[in-house]
Amino acid sequence: MQAARVTDAGLRIEDVPPPEPGDGEALVRVSSSGVCHSDLHLLRRDWGEGMSSALGHEAIGVVEALGPGADRFVQVGDRVILGLGGLGGYWCGACEYCLRGETHLCDQRKQIIGTFAEEIALWAGSLVKLPDVITDREAPLACGGLTAYGAVKKLFKHQITPGRPIAVIGAAGGLGHYAVQLATLFGYRVVGVDVGAERLEFVRSLGAELAVEADDAVKAVRSEFGDGVDAVLVFSARLAGFKTGLKMLRKGGLFVAVGLPPASDGNLEINPFEFFFRSPTLIYSEVGTAQDMRELVDLVARGRVHSHISRTGALTDLGAIFDDLGAAKYLGRAVITDLTG
Repeated sequence: MQAARVTDAGLRIEDVPPPEPGDGEALVRVSSSGVCHSDLHLLRRDWGEGMSSALGHEAIGVVEALGPGADRFVQVGDRVILGLGGLGGYWCGACEYCLRGETHLCDQRKQIIGTFAEEIALWAGSLVKLPDVITDREAPLACGGLTAYGAVKKLFKHQITPGRPIAVIGAAGGLGHYAVQLATLFGYRVVGVDVGAERLEFVRSLGAELAVEADDAVKAVRSEFGDGVDAVLVFSARLAGFKTGLKMLRKGGLFVAVGLPPASDGNLEINPFEFFFRSPTLIYSEVGTAQDMRELVDLVARGRVHSHISRTGALTDLGAIFDDLGAAKYLGRAVITDLTG
C-alpha cells in the first residue's frame, strides 16, 4: 500500500506492507486524512530527532477487519473517525493518571500516527462512529477540532464563565478557527488574533467580536476590556504567540497553551515579579478524549460547528500542501482525499 514517510531525503511516498490488526485493534481503510501543522513539524524535525517516520493523525475511514477483542468497540463496516487526537492513543486505564482523567500522562500510552496511508491499524477504543451527515471532508476534526474543543472546555473547568472576554491566538488557523466557533457558541466574547486583513476578516466571519493584528493585540484588548481578557487560548506555532498571549491576560487570568513551537524558538520566559503580581494560571491543553469527540461530532452533525477546508488533494500532493501550510498560504485546513497516490 502507499504511505507517506519521513526519510533523510525528506518526504517520500513509499510502497509499504499493509498492517495487521493486533489485540484490541481495528484495521481502517482511510477515506480522508487532514493535514495538521504537527505533521509539518515532524517532517521538518522541529521537535528534534527520533520522532516517528510515519505521518498523519487525522482520519475518517471504514473498519475493514478486527483484532481479538476489538468487537466491543466497533464492527466491520463501521464508518469512523479517529477520536483521540494526534497525541492520543492506547492507555492502560488503571494508573493514577488514567484514574483521575489525565490519560495523556499514562506511561503506557501509544501514539496514533500514520494516517497518510491507505490503511492503518490502531486501538479500536480510539474510534468514534460517524453519522452519514458528516462528510469525509471533516477529517480535521480528529485532531484540529478535538484539540480546540478540549481547550475551550478548560474554560469551564477553570471557572471562566460565558459572557467573559477570551482571546484566541492563531484564530484563523487549522485549530484556532474551530476554537473561535466553539467559544462563540458557548457564549464567550471572543477576541481573535492573527496576521493579515484576509485572515482577520475570516476570523470575524466565524463569530469573533473583535479581530486584531498580533502586533496590535495587547493595545486593542486593553482599550476594549481594561486590564485584559479573562483567558487566552494559544494555538500559535511560534513562541511569539505565547508571549503576546501572556501580555493580553488580565490579573488572575487563565493561560491555555495548545500550540507547540519548534525547539529553535527557544524557551518561554516569565518574569518572577510579574508572575507574582499578576498571578496567572498557566496550563497546557492536549487533544481530548473519545467522549469529547462524540460531543463534537454531535455539534457538527447539528450544523453548529464547521471545518473550513481550503485545500484538498491526493497523497502525491502532500509535499506541495506542506509547503503552502508552512508559508500560511491558505486559511483553515487541508485534506488528503485520495490515499492511493
